[in-house]
Amino acid sequence: MTDTTTSELPIAVIGAGPVGLAAAAHVIAREMEPLVFETGATPAAAVSAWGHIGLFSPWKYNIDQAARALLEPTGWVEPDGDSLPTGAELVTDYLAPLAATPQLSGAIRTHSRVIAVSRVGKDRTRTPGRGDTPFLVRSQNQGGEIEDHFVRAVIDASGTWETPNPLGQAGLPALGEDEASEAGLVTSPLPDVLGRDRAQFAGRHTLVVGAGHSAANTLLALGELREAEPSTRISWVMRGSDPADVYGGGDQDGPPARGALGTRLRHLVEAGHIEVHTSVTITGLTISGPTPTSATNAELTVAGSTPTGAVSLNVDRVVPTTGFRPDLSFLREIRLDLDPIVEAPAGLGPLIDPEYHSCGTVAPHGARLLAHPEEDFYIAGMKSYGRAPTFLLATGYEQVRSIVAAIAGDQAAADSVELFLPETGVCSADIGSSCDTTPGTTPDTSAADSAGCCGADAQPVSIGIPTGLEHGRSAQMGTD
Repeated sequence: MTDTTTSELPIAVIGAGPVGLAAAAHVIAREMEPLVFETGATPAAAVSAWGHIGLFSPWKYNIDQAARALLEPTGWVEPDGDSLPTGAELVTDYLAPLAATPQLSGAIRTHSRVIAVSRVGKDRTRTPGRGDTPFLVRSQNQGGEIEDHFVRAVIDASGTWETPNPLGQAGLPALGEDEASEAGLVTSPLPDVLGRDRAQFAGRHTLVVGAGHSAANTLLALGELREAEPSTRISWVMRGSDPADVYGGGDQDGPPARGALGTRLRHLVEAGHIEVHTSVTITGLTISGPTPTSATNAELTVAGSTPTGAVSLNVDRVVPTTGFRPDLSFLREIRLDLDPIVEAPAGLGPLIDPEYHSCGTVAPHGARLLAHPEEDFYIAGMKSYGRAPTFLLATGYEQVRSIVAAIAGDQAAADSVELFLPETGVCSADIGSSCDTTPGTTPDTSAADSAGCCGADAQPVSIGIPTGLEHGRSAQMGTD
């Protein structure tokens, strides 16, 4: 390492998705230098992977203030605030121009996967002088070359897109699941059924596993494909006992796009176009036909257990819409304080635990709540919610504004956390929200305090993208 003082070193941002790029924009606004690591070939690569999905929230909730300040001098034309973008439009009309701004373009390293974060000369057991020691961020490019970078602080906004939850029970892969995934018989969580991935599904039997927005989007796309290709079969497996719990409140659901999603799905099921299997726990996947290395025409047998006995389904593809979890493997040398249940920062975990809080509204929070024992290290964006599903993109923007202020030494600004996030049914992990209570009951609003769990006005975008989605609400990455 050179003689450069720690204060002169850049701020590392892991992930060039919506929240990561917003963090970098705030770093620039504070006259510090960002260094952004992006695993993909382009900024916002994960968002591009689900670009065919439409967001439920309009543009006015999707743009960070510091990012806007970088974009406006370039002649960028801000999209209509009331229109609903797709993931692809989020990239082309906002994230790609943002990444191309003069201040940011030279700071982003694509094809650069962070494989370790530590302190220079200190593993996690060494305490003396730790807070004054620069971070060491180790990255690997697509050619396998490894490089060490010395930085002042680290903001991990890498999201959860690359670490989906397994299909099996107890948080573990089902027997044979890894082999089926390697053979291409288990797809990505949000395949482009009507576009680039159409050939995988047309005229074949697809099993969708899950009961949230990711499942709904895929089922609806398969239903549309079935209209053009009548031999296409669709099966849907869920752990719950009633698909009606997934549909939501129809016309009573706000925003309108969310209610329409549940209504369309209900119609497909009631028309018999989707075979529904409830209360199923998947126990195994077995490939038959061609070898796993040549699985184009292979068939997959999916075994499961139910309260009434074992079930077995023969399908061509399985779409896993079972949610996501954070990748903590490259943070082993960092001192983290994580909630033992959802793997979010310890102070945040109880506020977002989906066992108790299905609504996405969480009291606005910033650097203090997101801090770890490792000074100047933060996890932000979708990854900050760990395994919880109800992350809001606007929440991520406020997180990184506060975090960067804290890193810059402006504690007053870091502590002044204000964010108006009125709740609608859009916030829930499933299409059916805990806000859809029966008459005479009151939703649990303790986590959100006075924020208003089940309001009916604004519609901030909720995403679960691991380089954030920070995945559009309708994408709902890692939320099922």
